[in-house]
Amino acid sequence: MPRAIEGYRFSFWSNESHEPIHVHVEKGEAEAKVWLETEIRFAWNAGFKQPQIRRILQLVEDNQYAIQEAWKTHFRF
Repeated sequence: MPRAIEGYRFSFWSNESHEPIHVHVEKGEAEAKVWLETEIRFAWNAGFKQPQIRRILQLVEDNQYAIQEAWKTHFRF
């Protein structure tokens, strides 16, 4: 999984292994949590504007497989 694309930083929080697969996204002061299971959607968003939201969803969709594999490796599933 790429750690950053276009300045968006992607990460997992180690204390959230009990939750469905998701990724945290940060850029500047903005941050969000994006679910990957069932459908790609925001769990929450703090500061991203609509054009950024659309771009984040596209980046997550484009990298969905890599994010899911990185999740499994990170959490040893």
